[in-house]
Amino acid sequence: MPKFDKKYWNDAIFQKYMKKVQNLREDSLVKSGVLNVNNSLKTRLVDGVGGNTLEEPIKGLIDGDVVNYDGTTDIPTTSRNTYIQKKIVAGRAKGWEEKDFSTDISGEDYMPVAQEVAEYYQDIDMDDILAILKGIFSMKDTEGAKFVTKHTFEANTEMGATTINNAVQKAFGDKKKNVSLAFMHSAVATQLENLQLLTYLKYTDSNGIQSNLEIAQLNGKTVIVDDDMPVESGYVAATADTEGAIQVGTGTGKVTLADVKKADFYPENVAADDYVVAKNKYTTYVLGRGAIEFCDIGAKVPSEVNRDPAKDGGIDKLYTRQRKLYAPAYISWKGTSSIISPMPADFSNGDNWEIVNDGETSPSYINDKLIPFERIITLG
Repeated sequence: MPKFDKKYWNDAIFQKYMKKVQNLREDSLVKSGVLNVNNSLKTRLVDGVGGNTLEEPIKGLIDGDVVNYDGTTDIPTTSRNTYIQKKIVAGRAKGWEEKDFSTDISGEDYMPVAQEVAEYYQDIDMDDILAILKGIFSMKDTEGAKFVTKHTFEANTEMGATTINNAVQKAFGDKKKNVSLAFMHSAVATQLENLQLLTYLKYTDSNGIQSNLEIAQLNGKTVIVDDDMPVESGYVAATADTEGAIQVGTGTGKVTLADVKKADFYPENVAADDYVVAKNKYTTYVLGRGAIEFCDIGAKVPSEVNRDPAKDGGIDKLYTRQRKLYAPAYISWKGTSSIISPMPADFSNGDNWEIVNDGETSPSYINDKLIPFERIITLG
């Protein structure tokens, strides 16, 4: 078929253009209960004469030592501590244009419709949330690093029957019930399926045909399968007898030491003549429901169309804009004032996040057991 302006068309029968390509992404973090919608944040920004950030106080728990009530001991008083969480708005914009002539020769209008634009921005939102999660688990300050260590469970094995349960107990102790959503790559889910550990929820259509949803249950956790979960490729240590072992070196059937060290991960002391096995590391996120506060702040002009009647015989243009606020529970934005609207690279930078604290010179931090984020890294 001939091609014009990136569109296929048939000049013989003027057939309808092919169906819109299906969106291959699941965007599960956007759709599966992680977001806690709080529309009041928009009002607070407006009341504050606009802006892109806001700070909210969080009341701490009452505390202090009890004293003996014996008729002679004075009763001391203490004040409740207050923490501050800073939140920031991220703005995004995109435009599309289509030539009149593309429609004239193909009989199809290529300008995106509302549903397509919504799906496009859903993908953008997913990228932002994944970047936020990466940033949370990249915090480098003392308290943030403690959180990352305690809330990361890495196993040099595949996901097993008890992996998630053990991981969340390590991080949350008796509060492990506060995290109930597990987002995992299909390779990890397949490993659990092969062990017959996943029970998939069922859906029955109008014709009475039953099929599995991409939502399952495991150890009381809801499992959502999504291949956008992080994957790293690299090597793990092996012996000559290990299945799939490759020797480090030069020559047929070997892998060079330089190539090994280009991978996302590799054995710390790997050297020439060692044996390694190529593996993927998969990140599974276990989150609490509503773990990320969300508000669609909106833009002055969310969408508009424009037309250039002269260029290329006539072009229609569609412009879109959005401003959204994502605030992970008990994690505060601390990026510099030069970041007006964070991009994914900003969100994924651990230096831009910190655990909520009281802002004092020697700060008091929120107990990490309240922070509903867990990261599990396995080989499948």
